[in-house]
Amino acid sequence: MKFILLSFSLAVSFLSLSQKLKFKVNGEKDTTVFLVKYYGKGMYYADTAKMKGGVVEFDGKKQKPGVMALLLSGQRYFDFLYNNEEVNLVTQGPDFVQNMKVVKSFENDVFLKYITFMNEQRIKAKEISDLKEKAVKGEPEYKSLSAELEKISKQVVAYQKELIQTYPSTFVSKVVKMSMDVEIPEVPRNLDGSLVDSNFAYKYYRDHYFDNVDLNDDRLLNTPVFHNKLEFFFSEKMLIPNPDSITKYAYRFVDRLNPKSEMFKYCLTHITSTYEKSNIMGMDKVFVRMGEKYYCPKNLDGSSNITWMDKEKLDDLCKKVKTNRNLVVGVVPPNITLVDSTDEKWHDFYSLKKEFVVLYFWDPECGHCKKTTPKLGELYAKKLKNRNVEVFAIGKAIGEDFGKWKKFIKENNLTFTNVAVTEKLYNAALKDPLKFVPKYTSLESLNYQETYDIYSTPRIFVLDKDKKIIAKSLSISQLEDMLDHLQDKKDAPKLFPPDPEEDEHAKSH
Repeated sequence: MKFILLSFSLAVSFLSLSQKLKFKVNGEKDTTVFLVKYYGKGMYYADTAKMKGGVVEFDGKKQKPGVMALLLSGQRYFDFLYNNEEVNLVTQGPDFVQNMKVVKSFENDVFLKYITFMNEQRIKAKEISDLKEKAVKGEPEYKSLSAELEKISKQVVAYQKELIQTYPSTFVSKVVKMSMDVEIPEVPRNLDGSLVDSNFAYKYYRDHYFDNVDLNDDRLLNTPVFHNKLEFFFSEKMLIPNPDSITKYAYRFVDRLNPKSEMFKYCLTHITSTYEKSNIMGMDKVFVRMGEKYYCPKNLDGSSNITWMDKEKLDDLCKKVKTNRNLVVGVVPPNITLVDSTDEKWHDFYSLKKEFVVLYFWDPECGHCKKTTPKLGELYAKKLKNRNVEVFAIGKAIGEDFGKWKKFIKENNLTFTNVAVTEKLYNAALKDPLKFVPKYTSLESLNYQETYDIYSTPRIFVLDKDKKIIAKSLSISQLEDMLDHLQDKKDAPKLFPPDPEEDEHAKSH
């Protein structure tokens, strides 16, 4: 049984000429108070006024419909609902909701009664639950208490349904309905009584999760309820943490929204940003797919549906999408062909006939690289080289770094493939790139930092025999553990135990 405890008081769904927001809080001193609005997961200042004799007024015409709050001194506040209606509430502390009287506001009156009922049922349920915890499971008393809890749950649902049916055009009914869980029908069974699908309940709940939410009503964004529902759905609590699966449901959800609505803007931004920032390997693929489908396409007239972003920021996002579409798990990244430390011999990783290839980007002057690169050298020499795994390392070797790069390779006995854009190659290509492209290399190789979005080092990509990316942003211990498992060597002694600092650094890239 689930109780939705919404500490709101509310306002109406019909327009009146006056939209004054008046509050009388008995016992309050004369001071400055604030009107606060909800949007998404946050609360924001909306207006300021002086309270005198416990009374304060605001102009509601300045505000958008939704749940708001009156913020008093000492960070004390109470919620109410504003819906283009005059609001007049009287209350006092310490329990502002319990002591509240609605002088004017139809929707607040309906909702206050709803809150009162819900609190009464919550108290009853808590008392019964406490007794149930002490009872013996399976005994008559336990069964009786369970039945009482079930009865309360049904009464709550019945009250919610009656409110929604009685006041279907009000905003309060939409808020209450949004707070309700979707009812799951009885699981289908075969003739022998066995389940047709053991995952039926989960699948139904997932596919009908937003049935009680009016996705055409932007006002619901201005409540503390909607964001929590959205965040829960796009989390491992609901969806399998697989980028292709998440993308499928993200498309299905966003395609239901009006592209010109605030709901579209908020939901698309939340989903895209969530997976762009995710530290779970491979989730950047969701960011790329959302960018490709919604952010970067243009309408026939050249305009974009992403009207809330300025052109420069949108262009930067689409540039990142274009780059990273070739770097997500499951794709073959661009080849890199560069010279080794002899400054003469060319190498590329597409030509490597190995079970796995590790692409390793590093800088001889990078602090983390100085710690990580020798470990990789040891891992390669003692394990990977004899297990048909090659490391293709791309180092920074322009200017003074060329000498430091060669010195580091020699001193640390890095016997895997080492290539770079050397000082000699850089200067020659700068004068005449056609001297090298396409005969020896490519512009993508010469500009590998941009091609591979290398903004910091070290960075690792793991490729399979077909050169598809299967993992990235790993530490050395994670790389060792992964390859041991992939090559059925999971019980092999580990050279490098987990390093929390190194693991965290790798994950952030």
